Amino acid sequence: MEQNSNILKYKHLGIYTQNENVVYMREDCHVCISEGFEALTRIRISNVSTSIVASLNILNSDILMPNEIGLSDSAAEKLNVSPNETLYVSHLEPIESLSLVRAKIYNQKLDYNAYNEIITDIVEGNYSNIHLSAFITACAGDRMDIDEISDLTKAMIASGKQLDWNKEIVVDKHCIGGLPGNRTTPLIVAIVAAYGLTMPKTSSRAITSPAGTADTMEVLTNVTLSSEEIKNVVENEGGCIVWGGTAQLSPADDVLIKIEKALDIDSEGQLIASVLSKKAAAGSTHVIIDIPVGETAKVRSTEMAQQLKEHMETVGKAVGLKVKVVITDGTQPIGRGIGPTLEAIDILKVLKNEADAPKDLLERALFLAGELLELSGKVEKGKGRKTAQKVLESGKAYEKFIAICKAQGRFSKPVLARYKVEIKSEKSGILKRIDNRKIAKLAKLSGAPKSKSAGISLNVHLNDKIEKDQLLYTLYAESQGELNYALDYKNSHDDIIAIN
Repeated sequence: MEQNSNILKYKHLGIYTQNENVVYMREDCHVCISEGFEALTRIRISNVSTSIVASLNILNSDILMPNEIGLSDSAAEKLNVSPNETLYVSHLEPIESLSLVRAKIYNQKLDYNAYNEIITDIVEGNYSNIHLSAFITACAGDRMDIDEISDLTKAMIASGKQLDWNKEIVVDKHCIGGLPGNRTTPLIVAIVAAYGLTMPKTSSRAITSPAGTADTMEVLTNVTLSSEEIKNVVENEGGCIVWGGTAQLSPADDVLIKIEKALDIDSEGQLIASVLSKKAAAGSTHVIIDIPVGETAKVRSTEMAQQLKEHMETVGKAVGLKVKVVITDGTQPIGRGIGPTLEAIDILKVLKNEADAPKDLLERALFLAGELLELSGKVEKGKGRKTAQKVLESGKAYEKFIAICKAQGRFSKPVLARYKVEIKSEKSGILKRIDNRKIAKLAKLSGAPKSKSAGISLNVHLNDKIEKDQLLYTLYAESQGELNYALDYKNSHDDIIAIN
């Protein structure tokens, strides 16, 4: 703690900065003057119980008095500070691990201890977004060899909680992404848990897509569970489908992902470390990784997918996971729904074995569930898909899914958005291309995933014969304004769906 001259009174400002800790002080504040603080200086803020590191923003207004200090919402939450509480301000001690980041910038190879130091400082909030950006960029572009990727993964696992299920086999699944509507995870969890395997699935919210698995599941049940609540659900039902953000599993990943999104960087090394650290921390032992490949998917070539497959399996082995990677078709969206509620409707149709359930979503879910059953060793090779199909068709997967939802707090039926517009074909021909990225953006402009019931219901697939005035898709939004905004984008991009 500093002397009394470095004491300021906290005032709540209500400023949201995502994960960035920001502190606000007046230019004529006595602490700024005496300590020589300038804008963007990294300083330490403390109260009686804890401290954080934050970037300083200087104010020239009466929002704060000279003896007051403000914090971004994330910083205030981490300090657990109340209005008018006394805070202490001090210079930040040197962050030793930044020398390791600089070494990586100059393409030096780092070991486990180096990555562990960096990840520890990231989790403790000692890095600004500038530091995080430097670290991410230094690791991008194939600048990490397989040993470094393994060491980074191990460091990320060690940075947070690690769940232990006291079971020899705990299964999991991950999709690299890039396919709108590809919501197989809830189906796979329901099938394999109904079969008798343990599958504690922690999933992400949408980063750049119209829906993440957690967003879709939140339509149907609670997904924000503590580690203890997750354990109770899994012990009772054999599986869960929850948001990983509150479980504190590989917490550095949650910080890095937000910066990667802002930079639009998705380097192979950090992608592998991100995925596998979460799986290992969740207590998984056997993992299926799905890599969809397509011109507008995240992975665009079979060569890229093959290299990623080899590296995933090698790093998986290094961190104690049995990983099998499957390369799948990523040329078009899966299912009909694109957006949380619409995808939830697809999931329920498949689980209830309804005649109009989307066949492509059903087939992909059965394939991946079958692969996972075989990988576990509990089902004979070549019989996984058939076993998964029997579980689904018996109704046991649906029963298990409802039981998991109720164990997580509730089961709610999905409700569609109030506003909609049907988009019909202006000509006849064969459907030759669906741009995954543009149709995902269209769904996002309609409001998804923030507006849970917004999005797209897709009625066509590649190689379909299309007639003039045939319904291609329906746009849903929760307000007329959002619907109009999406329509403006659609009208200026006639290559979202290509018909020749």
